[in-house]
This record gives sequence, structure tokens and C-alpha cells, in this order.
Amino acid sequence: MDDYYGSMGSESLTTNRKFDSQEQEVYLSLWRTYDRLKAIEDELFGKWQITSQQYNVLRILQAAAPDSVPTLQISNKLISRAPDITRMLDKLQQSGWVRRVRTEEDRRTVLVEITVEGQELLEKMQEPVKSLHVSQLGHLSPADRTTLCRLLGKARKPHEPPDGQW
Repeated sequence: MDDYYGSMGSESLTTNRKFDSQEQEVYLSLWRTYDRLKAIEDELFGKWQITSQQYNVLRILQAAAPDSVPTLQISNKLISRAPDITRMLDKLQQSGWVRRVRTEEDRRTVLVEITVEGQELLEKMQEPVKSLHVSQLGHLSPADRTTLCRLLGKARKPHEPPDGQW
């Protein structure tokens, strides 16, 4: 029986679906896995009216505290690309979780720092986020998690920027 991916593909090793290639099967499996894990994450983060990217920004700023971080540096350290970092920082600032300042040396440079309220939010979220990750992937053995991280790193390595943080 043909499925959405057509009748000319190779038979999957794990399902009776057909794919155009094994690469397609792996990619779609990654995409489906991301979607399932992201849904669980979105539910938790929604309780604090924060997105995973905003949380990521707060964690980057927390790691740098008490120093502030240039906007471009934050953008480069994010786990996933943020096309509009300015709007994201606007929302974080409106919530009182970050503060932006311009330097006297270069008024074009915007520095960002986490506020006490941002630190308190991360403190409240620490255990629930830790539990989230256990619920997402705790069923895998430590060896499987290590192997999965190694394989995912190997898969993305040729596509990472030379100065990438990962």
C-alpha cells in the first residue's frame, strides 16, 4: 500500500511505511520526536507564560551574571535560531526578567542582563524543568542517552557554523 511518501521509496526498518530514502526516514523520525518532546515542554513553559527560546535566553544571561551580554552574542548562543531577537528581548523586558543598556563607548551595542525577577523565575522553574527532561528521556538508559547525543552531534556537525557553541 502506498503512503504519503510514495511507492518508490525504501521499506522502513522500523515500520511498514515506505520512505524515499533512509535519510528521509531518519529526518522524519527526528522531526516527529522533536514534535512529541516539544509538546510536553510547551505545556510546562506555558504555565509561566514563557517560551523555550525565552527560557534559553534567561539561562544564557544567568550563566553570564553578573555581567551583561551583547545581543548578538545571545543570538549566537541560542539552541535554535531566533529571527527576531529584539522582539524576544522586548517581551522579556516587559515581563521584568531582563534589562537592556547601551554602552557609552558604542551606542549601537545593546547589553542585556538578567534581573532579580528573572533569576527568581529560573529558580522556580529549575525542578519542574529537571523533571520535564526526565519525563521526556529518562526512560532511555544512560548508555542510550550517551549514544543518542553522540549520534545527534555527528549528524549536525557538518551543518554547524565554524564558531558554533555546540
